[in-house]
Amino acid sequence: MAITDWPEGERPRERLLAHGPAALSDAELLAIYLRVGVRGKSAVDLARDLLNRFDGQLGILVEASLDELASVSGIGMAKAAQLKASFELARRALTQEMGSRDNFTSPGKVRDWLRLKLAHRPQEIFMALWLDAQNRLLKAEELFTGSLTQTSVYPREVVKSALSHNAAAVILAHNHPSGVAEPSRADEMLTRSLKEALAMVDVKVLDHFIVAGTTPPLSFAERGLI
Repeated sequence: MAITDWPEGERPRERLLAHGPAALSDAELLAIYLRVGVRGKSAVDLARDLLNRFDGQLGILVEASLDELASVSGIGMAKAAQLKASFELARRALTQEMGSRDNFTSPGKVRDWLRLKLAHRPQEIFMALWLDAQNRLLKAEELFTGSLTQTSVYPREVVKSALSHNAAAVILAHNHPSGVAEPSRADEMLTRSLKEALAMVDVKVLDHFIVAGTTPPLSFAERGLI
């Protein structure tokens, strides 16, 4: 049955207008965006298929590639492109909101911001969040970019950047495109080297996060590795 044949009080668009977007399920919200279904399936059915393809998790859906989205029956490349565009707009809006200097005094907000910045990147990125003496953000800086599996990080360049921003502290972060957040032996050795180098110029390393897929970023401080 087409959505237009449903009782008005059950149609996603009418429900959104009457009760607001928070009242709708993930599938209903996607259905409004998709607008139409395919032969034998309503837009809600198609939205459910799309969610099921990615284990029912919006985080995985948002990170899916164009080809992965388009491979779902009834989606195709045009709808996939529309979805990716909407996801990117939402990501940019959230990134701007999280970019407020004062947000970096909250560990939870730091994790959220780092996921927005790094979780979707296809190659390893090493970045530094330079902070002032009150742990407010001075600059979020991508220092090094690598391959799918590794990035070369040079302590001397990190120290130069700290001095250029007159930073008092730093939160380090990098992503693992593999989706596995566990730190390698090389990650632990690099963190110690950077902590020692930055201590020479009175910059404290508060934490080092590894961002991997949809899981919460791993904290070196919480693991006792700082």
